[in-house]
Amino acid sequence: MIELTKLTKKGNEKFYLNCDLIEVIEEKPDTTIGLVNGKHYVVIESSAQVISKIIAFKKSIYNRYN
Repeated sequence: MIELTKLTKKGNEKFYLNCDLIEVIEEKPDTTIGLVNGKHYVVIESSAQVISKIIAFKKSIYNRYN
């Protein structure tokens, strides 16, 4: 799971996302993450930052079992 910041009308809200469910990441201009179940999240992080968080998370899992 990666920590992201959801962009909402009430303000920014931290949440955790299962990165294995991500189907697409778009910047239009806000970063929108589409999941395989059809849900979408708009976050304040750039697509590059989201990808970096995914890579760091996957590395931590890999390093834990090797």
